[in-house]
Amino acid sequence: MTQVLNKAADVYGLELQTEVSVVLADDEYIRQLNCQYRGKDMPTDVLSFAMNEQGADDSEPDITDAPNDLEILLGDIIISLETTARQAEEFGHSLDRELAYLTIHGMLHLLGYDHEEQQDKLAMRKEEEHVLSLLGITREQ
Repeated sequence: MTQVLNKAADVYGLELQTEVSVVLADDEYIRQLNCQYRGKDMPTDVLSFAMNEQGADDSEPDITDAPNDLEILLGDIIISLETTARQAEEFGHSLDRELAYLTIHGMLHLLGYDHEEQQDKLAMRKEEEHVLSLLGITREQ
């Protein structure tokens, strides 16, 4: 996960002081969060909570430059390890590959990407695969 986050920080030009919190959870915990914040009473694979949400009409992620001595709190990523394991098995690849995918997926949400519209979904998928490919992480793994 750290490699994925660091590569994303490099690719998207994040400041060295940028902070992201990652929580590895079980299905029950992520279900509670999903219900509370999204109104969906079911577990999910990953949730992201950005500190600075982008407006619905913003088409590009916007990371505000901060002075070099201040931390930039980007947000939180919560990943269900139980769902991660199930999905890895379903998709026929390793747990490490699925965890890497969910990590970059969550990070991209923090950077302002979403997948509500088909065009946005395709753009986000392209970015996910780009970052993972830079790390040599493929779907076959």
